[in-house]
Amino acid sequence: MFTVGMVLFAVIDIIGSIPIVLDLRKKVGHIQSEKASLVAGLLMIAFLFLGKEILNLIGIDVNSFAVAGSFILFFLALEMILGISLYKDDAPESASVVPLAFPLIAGAGTMTSLLSLRAEYETINIIVAIIINIIFVYVVLKSSGKIEKVLGSQGINVIRKIFGVILLAIAVKLFAANIQSLFS
Repeated sequence: MFTVGMVLFAVIDIIGSIPIVLDLRKKVGHIQSEKASLVAGLLMIAFLFLGKEILNLIGIDVNSFAVAGSFILFFLALEMILGISLYKDDAPESASVVPLAFPLIAGAGTMTSLLSLRAEYETINIIVAIIINIIFVYVVLKSSGKIEKVLGSQGINVIRKIFGVILLAIAVKLFAANIQSLFS
């Protein structure tokens, strides 16, 4: 359970997403922490049980999904590292489901990781790890204002760059691990 929890913690990377959360908060004024956490948790648990079947139903294999997820992570990392904005929502009312719950918390990288973990670990361990991670995500989302005050703008910028590079590395690893399977 600890291993699964740590893998999900690294892929969800809510600590590295703090700068994105703070930017969203500035844009929309309010983040619905409860709704974002609940939706992300439900998406992950649903995908744990139905993900492979859903992908097969629409004719997408897990490797293609993983490669697509690596592109999303790649672009999120570029936003963090370069300080640019690729995701634009013309009239955001709140930042709960999109882009927080999906694709930031329960994105393609997380979903792909869940499918991989299901092949190696007991389902109950994965579910408990999801719940623990979602509780942590909720706490971080709820206290994002306090975190911003403690770290300050320079601290946020440093975290954004460091976790942007880590997210970029995860994207490259996810891409490299799955691209070979598409051509074999």
